[in-house]
Amino acid sequence: MTPREEGPSPREGAARKGCGPLIPPLSDTARPLRQQVFERVRAAGLIPRVQLAKELGVSPASVTTITSELIEVGLIEEVQAPRDSDTGRGRPAVALGVRPTAYYVAGMKLSDREHTAAIFDFAGHLIASDSVRRTPGPVPLDELVETSAQLLDRVCAKAGIPRQELRAAGLGMPGFVDRATGEVLWSSVLLGRPHPLAAAASARFGIPVHIDNDANLVALAELWFGVGRRLGEFAVVTIEHGVGMGFVLNHRLYRGGQGLGMELGHTKVQLDGALCRCGQRGCLEAYVADYALVREATTALNWTYKESQPIEVLLESLYDHAKAGNAAARSIFRRAGRYIAVGLANVVNLFDPELIILSGARMRYNYLYAADTLAEMEDLMLNTGRPPPKIETHAWGDLLWAHGAAALALSAVTEELLIPSREIAAQ
Repeated sequence: MTPREEGPSPREGAARKGCGPLIPPLSDTARPLRQQVFERVRAAGLIPRVQLAKELGVSPASVTTITSELIEVGLIEEVQAPRDSDTGRGRPAVALGVRPTAYYVAGMKLSDREHTAAIFDFAGHLIASDSVRRTPGPVPLDELVETSAQLLDRVCAKAGIPRQELRAAGLGMPGFVDRATGEVLWSSVLLGRPHPLAAAASARFGIPVHIDNDANLVALAELWFGVGRRLGEFAVVTIEHGVGMGFVLNHRLYRGGQGLGMELGHTKVQLDGALCRCGQRGCLEAYVADYALVREATTALNWTYKESQPIEVLLESLYDHAKAGNAAARSIFRRAGRYIAVGLANVVNLFDPELIILSGARMRYNYLYAADTLAEMEDLMLNTGRPPPKIETHAWGDLLWAHGAAALALSAVTEELLIPSREIAAQ
């Protein structure tokens, strides 16, 4: 598939907001120079050649040669960028930017209760998004893939881009996901295990599909579009229908030796404890996730007559009771908050991140990260005499996860286009 040629580049002549990690100059030498040049252009949004050469520590002639090749194949373009003090005299400054219309990708988040999809251009600009509600519970693989295909067609129609013209799609979901093989080893949205989701979705969509755990995609979203762009190391802890974690190490997402690490929600906090939906007992998730809060509320508040109600309704009722001063409701959130403190302290003691981002829909329940919860986290941390990492709360919606899935697709497309095939084979 070659770059698209029709249509003008959006935001021509205007300041473009870049995407991707903002890696410090002269610190990234492991990858091919051609890839470094392209990714630095994309991260900057717009950047002059002379600045590129300075940040990469190479000669201007080398940058000119590589950028000319990238312009020729349609991946980047020259853009007139007016100076801040432009008086209208002389030639305007020329900068380099990614050619947005070269390719398009899709990012999709599949979850227990809603699927979300978004279309992005090659420079990382959001073009269109859509979502569909679903009945909670696991479904067969073919049903999940078909529902996803229908949603993808809807969002492509909104974007005015035929599905076949997408270069790739990124797809995230809860559970144990092997990105390298494209298999889902277990997920709360799929019946049985394991499933070749990437291959099945690719066959149905007609484009390459890359999959990953949804918590990893939140970390990618922060790394590519959020506060993590300038950070070398940070952690994202997600609290929604389950508990997940993504970790960025040296400006790159870290997945572990077999690609299945960072499962914070399934670290054990109680021997022979509460049953987790993964089938084991004593997992952190079994005390913090939404189903855990509802389980506690059903017993403590005698809500057995409400068991048929949707879990979102029960959670909102529990939160309303807590805000109104109900001691039992507050104690449920307090207990969950103490378990979160244990989990976060373990993250700090293991990884020493610069920043921990708490993300997900449940972050609107401020009792889960109240001052006493964070104070207990500090009490459980190693006493080194140094301050704890900064904690930020981002209650973003499912579109955040779709951003991360799009980053997954953009990253895969970039490597496919810019890394020689012999180097890919050697990886």
